Amino acid sequence: MSGAQGDITSLLHDLRDGHPEAMERLVPLVYDSLRVIARRNLRRIGGVDTLDTTGLVHEAYLRLVGRDALDWNDRRHFYAVFSRVMRNLVVDHARARGAVKRGGDRVQVTLTENAATVEEHADQILAIDSALETIEKVDPRLVRVVECRFFAGLSEIETAHTLQTSERTVRRDWQKVRGLMQEILAD
Repeated sequence: MSGAQGDITSLLHDLRDGHPEAMERLVPLVYDSLRVIARRNLRRIGGVDTLDTTGLVHEAYLRLVGRDALDWNDRRHFYAVFSRVMRNLVVDHARARGAVKRGGDRVQVTLTENAATVEEHADQILAIDSALETIEKVDPRLVRVVECRFFAGLSEIETAHTLQTSERTVRRDWQKVRGLMQEILAD
């Protein structure tokens, strides 16, 4: 294990063991990687002008810090959990945009082309999240593969390590879940 990766895993174990000061040393080591994950998430949905990379990282961090004694296995587990929290934040943001679109806030605004694009993506994000919730009822591992590959940007090897399975299984699951998503979203 390389130095930084080993440090991250060691600090995560310290956090798990009840040493909150480890978080202060952990954040500088993972911050740039978390921004990359957030940027990927935001780039995939495009056009979001009210949610930025820094805001997404900080909000996800606040949600994770508030949890008691998470059992971190290693850095990949940390990134997978962080990616899931970011996914939830993006979906929550899309839901809020959808509520606004349907008059939930009753404030009249002038829409720009960019704002219309955001609303279109909000519908797509909600549809993807709904499809993932449907798939999770049948096979939760498929959803974990999507979170690792799509939301965290992990490779097949990293996903296999994170999910403690083989690369071949990840490849097969990735193909299967993409097919299921297409079927569900086509309905």
